[in-house]
Amino acid sequence: MEAVLSLAIGVLLGAGVWLILRPRTFQVVIGLSLIAYAVNLFIFSMGGLAIDEEPILVDGVPADLAHYADPMPQALVLTAIVISFAMTALLLVVLLASRGLSGTDHVDGVE
Repeated sequence: MEAVLSLAIGVLLGAGVWLILRPRTFQVVIGLSLIAYAVNLFIFSMGGLAIDEEPILVDGVPADLAHYADPMPQALVLTAIVISFAMTALLLVVLLASRGLSGTDHVDGVE
């Protein structure tokens, strides 16, 4: 499970960096989104990959962290997802304004 998650994080991060290095602004925005997804998966994996463990307290199960999923990484990732959606929307608005003013979608403004 950890190897598959590590591979997914690496592929997302590599594709994101490759897209950021492209000359068109939309590819840069998609690359930033992929990097955000990779970071979210990394933060989520730091809480430990728990399967079949309770997210909240249940009667009959001892109340220690060995028997429950850690909610802190889930809360951090949820916050990061909301922030990344907002940043992507802002970047798309800036991208469209830049394209309207300059007439090109290249990062440096030159085709």
